[in-house]
Amino acid sequence: MTNAASLNPPFGRALCAMVTPFTGSGALDLDGAQRLAAWLVGHGCDGLVLSGTTGESPTTSDAEKAELVTAVREAVGDRASVVAGVGTSDTRHTAELARSAEKAGADGVLVVSPYYSRPPQDALEAHFLEVADACGLPVMLYDIPGRTGTRIEPETLLRLAAHPRIVAVKDCSYDFLGAQKVLARTELAYYAGCDEHNLALYAVGGAGYVSTVANVVPEQLRAVLDLFDAGDTGAATALQQRATELIELTMAAGLPGAVTAKALLGDLGLPAGPVRPPLRPAGRETVKGLRAAYERLVG
Repeated sequence: MTNAASLNPPFGRALCAMVTPFTGSGALDLDGAQRLAAWLVGHGCDGLVLSGTTGESPTTSDAEKAELVTAVREAVGDRASVVAGVGTSDTRHTAELARSAEKAGADGVLVVSPYYSRPPQDALEAHFLEVADACGLPVMLYDIPGRTGTRIEPETLLRLAAHPRIVAVKDCSYDFLGAQKVLARTELAYYAGCDEHNLALYAVGGAGYVSTVANVVPEQLRAVLDLFDAGDTGAATALQQRATELIELTMAAGLPGAVTAKALLGDLGLPAGPVRPPLRPAGRETVKGLRAAYERLVG
């Protein structure tokens, strides 16, 4: 079967896992969030994912999460989809956050596997079904076992795909075969959650990406997909390869992506602010390395 979601992705193709800007004192910076959201959409993002891993969701309150959705919705209007991260380790709390995101104006919710408790697959399936039934928004499942300790197994995804509101997966499983298996047998829209997989997953029927690196180079990452769609696969490959250095420094250099993305955003004069503890800011040498890789990519 041809995965129809790859032809008409539910949240767009080029999604940014947006950082959550804070003021110098660590308060939520809603003005900065609106300015950053508008800049991202103006430079190629057709969707924004809020309060995910890069959005420092473990350190923002329920009220802040809702305020962020409302502010970003106001800033981007109908020019981009707004997907709200609502996943927690508590099913009831996750369902409450899903309903709150719907009231705040989100177009969809991102639901990560419950972390720390490591539920077995039947309990994991029940968790996602309860959250999907809790509100009227479409659901993007977030499979990132390296952080949660629990994989959403392909067989579980095949069953969950039967729910009418479970429409997408953000894939950080590093199981390319498993992803292709689900793509081939369902209509789930698969979004690369690891920037090094953006083009590879797209080439086998993925819907696009949910990218941390898009915070700083939204145009370049969008261009990879556009070139592929235009049939210039060689140029798409070359641009993806050129982005590899910045992807590695942002995502695989020993610091969380929220730290590195905020560091580079700040250096570029874009809204970001500090990270909240327990995260700590990047050192000056790290920032210099990120900026140099950025210049090589965009220059």
